[in-house]
Amino acid sequence: MPDGAQPVLDVKDLKTVFKTRSGDIHAVNTVSFEIRPGELLGVVGESGSGKSVTMMSLLGLLPSPPADVCGGNVMFDGTDLLKCSADHLRSIRGAGIGFIFQDPMTSLNPVFTVGFQIMEPLRTHMGFDKAGARVRAKELLELVGIPDAERRLKDYPHQFSGGMRQRVMIAIALACDPKVLIADEPTTALDVTIQAQIIELVRDLRQKLGMAIVWITHDLGVIAGIADRILVMYGGQIVEQGPVRTVFGDPQHPYTRALLKTVPSIRGEKASKLNVIEGQPPILTAEPKSCSFRARCTHAFDRCTRENPRRYPVGNSHDVACFWDPATGGPRNV
Repeated sequence: MPDGAQPVLDVKDLKTVFKTRSGDIHAVNTVSFEIRPGELLGVVGESGSGKSVTMMSLLGLLPSPPADVCGGNVMFDGTDLLKCSADHLRSIRGAGIGFIFQDPMTSLNPVFTVGFQIMEPLRTHMGFDKAGARVRAKELLELVGIPDAERRLKDYPHQFSGGMRQRVMIAIALACDPKVLIADEPTTALDVTIQAQIIELVRDLRQKLGMAIVWITHDLGVIAGIADRILVMYGGQIVEQGPVRTVFGDPQHPYTRALLKTVPSIRGEKASKLNVIEGQPPILTAEPKSCSFRARCTHAFDRCTRENPRRYPVGNSHDVACFWDPATGGPRNV
C-alpha cells in the first residue's frame, strides 16, 4: 500500500435503519472507515454485527423499504455514493466497485450461461461488442483458474461446483477492473481445500491488479493471514480497528479479546471445550446510547451503561471504542 496515498473509499458516520412492523432496527450506527489503493481491509464480527449490511449500504444494494440509509457520507472518486442518482450508482457498481456475494448459487442467475453473465457488465460498463466481450470473458475465467474456459462459457451455474461458482463470481466482480473489491464471506460455504484456493487466488489477483479489497468474514484465521488492517464490528458499530498484527497481538476491546479466545488451538494441547462468548448480540430497536457489549462484558462498569464510547486512539493507527483499559485493568483515562 503506498504511503500517504489518498483513500479510494472514505466512509463517514454511515447509518442504516430497517423500518419494520415491529419498529425500527438500527443496524448500522455511525460507522466510519477508509481504505487506500492496494490495501486489504478485513471486517470481522459475529453474525448480526452489521458487516454485510454496512457494505451493501454503500452501494444501495439493500431493498428500500425496509432499509433506509439515513446518514453519513460515502466518498468514491469525488462522488458521495449516498447522494448520487440511481443511474450514476448503477454505473459505479461493477465498474468502480466490485462485489462478491456470499452464496454464488443464489447470486448467479440459473437461466443464463456463465459466459452471458460475465459478458453483461463488460458490454454495459466497458463498451465491448459481443465478440470482444466473449474474448475478455474467456480471459477472466482463465485468470480465476477455471480450465477449458472457452467451453465453460456455455455452461450454466448448476454445472459448476461450489468452488468453481465462487471463481465465476470473482471473475464477474473483476470484469471491469474495479478500484475496490468487496468480498462478502466468499469462502463460507466451501470446504477447507477450496477455501485455501480461493484465498490464494484473491491474494494473487491483489498483487497483479493492485486493487483495494474489503474482505468480510467471521474467520479470524483467514484475516490474520491476508489482511493489512482490520475492523472489528459489534452492534452495528466498529469497536476496534488497526493494523491486523497490532489488533491481534494486543487487542484492546473485550469483544476482540473474546473473539480471539474462540479460535481453536492447533498446538496439540489436551483437547478441551471451545470458548464461547456468553449471551446474544443486541437487537438495536433504538440508536445505542450506551455500550452495546456491556451485557456480555466481564469488565463493564457504571459509565458503560450511561454512555456509548466513541473510538479512542490507543496506538499508531489503532483505536478502540471502550472505556476499559486492559493495561491497568480499570477505567481508561478518557
